[in-house]
Amino acid sequence: MKVYNTLKRKKEEFKSIKPKKVGLYSCGPTVYNYAHIGNLRSYIFSDILRRTLEYNGFKVRQIINITDVGHLTDDADQGEDKLEKQAQLQKKSAKDIAKFYEKAFLKDLKELNIKEPLKMPRATEHIKEQITLIKKLEKKGFTYKTSDGIYFNTSKDKDYGKLGGQKLTDKKAGSRVKLSSEKKNPTDFALWKLAPKNTKRQMEWPSPWGVGFPGWHIECSAMSVKYLGQPFDIHTGGIDHIAVHHSNEIAQSESANDKPLANYWMHNEFVVSGKSKFSKSKGNFITLEQLKKNGYNPLAYRYLCLQTHYNKQLNFSEDALDGAQIALNKLNGEARMLLSKPKGQCFELEKQFLEAINDDLNTAKALAIVWELLKSNNSESAKATTLLKFDKVLGLDIKKYLGKPASFDKNILELSKKREEARKNKNYKESDRLRDEIESAGYEVEDTPKGQKIIKK
Repeated sequence: MKVYNTLKRKKEEFKSIKPKKVGLYSCGPTVYNYAHIGNLRSYIFSDILRRTLEYNGFKVRQIINITDVGHLTDDADQGEDKLEKQAQLQKKSAKDIAKFYEKAFLKDLKELNIKEPLKMPRATEHIKEQITLIKKLEKKGFTYKTSDGIYFNTSKDKDYGKLGGQKLTDKKAGSRVKLSSEKKNPTDFALWKLAPKNTKRQMEWPSPWGVGFPGWHIECSAMSVKYLGQPFDIHTGGIDHIAVHHSNEIAQSESANDKPLANYWMHNEFVVSGKSKFSKSKGNFITLEQLKKNGYNPLAYRYLCLQTHYNKQLNFSEDALDGAQIALNKLNGEARMLLSKPKGQCFELEKQFLEAINDDLNTAKALAIVWELLKSNNSESAKATTLLKFDKVLGLDIKKYLGKPASFDKNILELSKKREEARKNKNYKESDRLRDEIESAGYEVEDTPKGQKIIKK
């Protein structure tokens, strides 16, 4: 199995630290708003990765964190806490805001058929671990104090920025981060923020440096190591995390413990509409719930993601999603035509499928092999067996449809019978007219040697 390792900037053979066991950490959501479909692509990607590892016989220990404190509005060290700001806007407690959007996120994961991680630790429940890590960095001389908090001094880390392939001097020269009068380097980042004077935050805790709250990056370092150890195997997230969030994780974790944080770093690209990526801060985002209200199956979005490699930009449009919905419906329709008690195998296609997914999760090729399977001359029982195997990776919930003929309303059933009769009598004009009527009602008609297939679009 080969994966693209951002840290090495090349595709590498995957080797786990422990035989047939994998520690996988996936950066989770900041629960101040709904996750948009761009965010959700990250979890579809990490789910495919997990499923592929499991398909190869690995036991995967996956952690997805919940950020419920410390993520500020400028995504760095300035501005308001996103949770606190949303709480003020909605006149609710920060805890209630976090609870509401975490529940919505979990619902999205379920509807996308994303496997539950082993744990979903919350930042607010791991303050002690974060303080302990900061104290360790302080003792080793990597920190300094300003009027608003404790900062990590990136100039003390000679490898800072290695994940993105930049030296610290390059990052300084190209940095767009405003350098405050107290910050020693533009790339320095907050480990602990002190609560503003004369202001009572909803979320603040005592610490050796004063009452305050953790910086955004420290939570991932503290929680990943607590649940997976250091080093662990794979860290995933969106490509936007490479330059700052993940670089900062590496800096603080490796400076504290003198060993790598993770051996493989894997990142998915953005979902874009036109030339713009989806962004909550800009307000141009689409949620899974909106897609559902527009009549789409959430798994149609999963299918759309599978059609493009995870490290390529995904161009989202209604036309593209329509195409994915039609393809998914057709796939489910094909599954309905197969035997419900599968047996047998399609060895050559299974070999090709494994080669595709083991080549850095080539899901587009894997999907092509699925359709090749369905068009093949293999027995229906062998097709069913192999299709279910493939779906262990693809996660399209095909088992739900396998061998279960669709039920149609009486009108469609009657039209289909009339069309079959017209075809038998070679009345092709009437057959075409009935086809058009069935398709205008939202179904797709396909003529096969065994008769017509009618599949809901």
